[in-house]
Amino acid sequence: MKFSARTGWELGENALTAKLRERRAHGAQVLDLTASNPTACGFVYEAEELLSPLAVPAALEYDPQSFGLESARAAVAEYYRDHGTEIPIGRICLTTSTSEAYSYLFRLLCDPGDEVLIARPSYPLFDFIARLDSVVLREYPLQYDPGASAASAHAWTIDFEALRAEINERTRAIVLVHPNNPTGNYASDSEREELEAMCAQHGLALIVDEVFLDYAIHPDMKPKSFAASDGPALCFVLSGLSKVCALPQMKLSWIAARGTGVALRDALTRLEIVADTFLSVNAPTQAALPSWLRERAGLQNQIRERVQRNLTALDARLRGTYADRLALEGGWTAVLRVPREVEGRPFAEAALERGVLVQPGEFYGLPEGRAVVSLLSLPGVWDHGLQILPID
Repeated sequence: MKFSARTGWELGENALTAKLRERRAHGAQVLDLTASNPTACGFVYEAEELLSPLAVPAALEYDPQSFGLESARAAVAEYYRDHGTEIPIGRICLTTSTSEAYSYLFRLLCDPGDEVLIARPSYPLFDFIARLDSVVLREYPLQYDPGASAASAHAWTIDFEALRAEINERTRAIVLVHPNNPTGNYASDSEREELEAMCAQHGLALIVDEVFLDYAIHPDMKPKSFAASDGPALCFVLSGLSKVCALPQMKLSWIAARGTGVALRDALTRLEIVADTFLSVNAPTQAALPSWLRERAGLQNQIRERVQRNLTALDARLRGTYADRLALEGGWTAVLRVPREVEGRPFAEAALERGVLVQPGEFYGLPEGRAVVSLLSLPGVWDHGLQILPID
């Protein structure tokens, strides 16, 4: 049987995954410092408050709107109003996930073989989405200031010279994650301006993933959404319930489009047909969206408290060891600089032999000697796992 080359992935286990499976099969302890599913991290979910909006009569009605129900899109517009900007609901398209939103935009902007530029390091899911949509990914590097401390601002910056060098006649869009996952850096004002100008100059779209926008590490930091910009480029801003409301199981995200003139009008016309072809967002979730967005502060505050608590414990543990933490501005993850090997084994494998699971930085395109951990981890697991990490 012949299958599509788009699905011809290498599905074999890597060494770390195989060792993890074997360890769990033998019932050995695994302290997971990579847990990032908020529903499994001990947060308090008010069941009645969250589930009752699903029981409204509107959940039984089928009203197929290409971009989603007006009431749901109005709730998204209100979310951006809280971030200081007005987004007409006609520029908001609901999807079931940010992965689907990326796929919609890749289909909107690219023919097979066209190229999209993404940052390195970055979340590895992009590879799968692009391949399924027959899009080629090209990477542009994020640079880390070697003199930065863990508290430095904008320690990670875009290498614009390398980014410009990757643009060619097949380039269709630049993807920016704001803040980036896993590095946690927000784009600076000057970077925003340069990205907008570059996209406008070359006729490219700017796709900005803001799922972690609300989770700045410093309480006095108020990150600005790209939806609030008046830049010259056609821009698509992505976010959704998975992070904004810590409800990944409810499966609703959105695209907010910004731009001027004919380009924006034509983009929305074509995007509407893409969305109408699938009509993927279910009615109960759309009906519940206004309530969930209004009440998002409760779970967001729990997450912020957990992140701050675990970050404080992490920094205390790292003092006087062979490891340190890279600068972090937002999000749920932290990047550690660790020994490349411990007694001849890669750091992540050596940690797992002690019963601690961390992600190798290579999974995200980071260099050797980096490990990635989730700041959502349960406090007891976090504290115990940190104590037995091989960093002393």
